[in-house]
Amino acid sequence: MQRYHIVERDDYKKYSSVCRMVQKLTNILKQMDPRDPFRVEMTDMLLEKLYNMGVIPSRKSLALCDRLSVSSFCRRRLSTVLMRLKFAEHLKEAVTYIEQGHLLVGPETVTDPSFLVTRNMEDFVTWVDTSKIKRKVLEYNEKLDDYDAMN
Repeated sequence: MQRYHIVERDDYKKYSSVCRMVQKLTNILKQMDPRDPFRVEMTDMLLEKLYNMGVIPSRKSLALCDRLSVSSFCRRRLSTVLMRLKFAEHLKEAVTYIEQGHLLVGPETVTDPSFLVTRNMEDFVTWVDTSKIKRKVLEYNEKLDDYDAMN
């Protein structure tokens, strides 16, 4: 909880219960006949879902689902993704930016640091247009537009 700056214990409990459910489902699928069409379809659906969420690195095998952990989900939290994308240096700083409403994920302003970012959403994390931090970054990189400087 301290490593990923998880404030609410309920978030950790939810991630843990999802991991347990996935592991139970994986064990049930492993007990079925490998050539069973239902098993093949469910395995593909499970791997696709977890891959798109970003909690497993590839869609190759069911063994990846067995190694699923709470930290896999914690690495997909918006605050952690911001650090990886170099929007913030420290996790606490990233949490502050999120809580103050400086970030957009797609068209929505997100103020919850526990927001889970999928692989598809990761490309759409940006600063809010009116953010002073965005302005400072653009100014530092000498990319501040004259029109933006007037506002």
